[in-house]
Amino acid sequence: MPFQVQKQVRFAHCDPAGIVFYPRYTALVNEVVEDWFAAGLGVGFPELHEQRRLGIPVVRLEMDFLATSRYGERLDFTLRVRELGRSSALLEIAAACGAEQRVRARLKVVLMSLATHKAVPFDDDWRARLQPFVEPAGD
Repeated sequence: MPFQVQKQVRFAHCDPAGIVFYPRYTALVNEVVEDWFAAGLGVGFPELHEQRRLGIPVVRLEMDFLATSRYGERLDFTLRVRELGRSSALLEIAAACGAEQRVRARLKVVLMSLATHKAVPFDDDWRARLQPFVEPAGD
């Protein structure tokens, strides 16, 4: 099942033309990942970072900008896990306004120890949390 969240396009997201400035989508995508951890996986970033001493940095990011978005619009974001590796996950995040697709991102994240800054494998608990969101491409 995908994780879904809605985001308001704010004036601060936009350039002087009144459309979302493309780097702001990166921040919005990061917010979606943070929302997913808290609401979808049940581990908010404060717990992840401060108690578990883990991070989830992005090691690869690709974005396709399909149509413009303007402040005042609401974007529906959908997150899917396309691949689940030993310590990494390939996420696909898409944003739409109504039926119109606006942006699509593919990001590879890695579970990392904050003590060593090295990748750590997803244990059984993490895999159980992640598995409901896994939808290989083409499904």
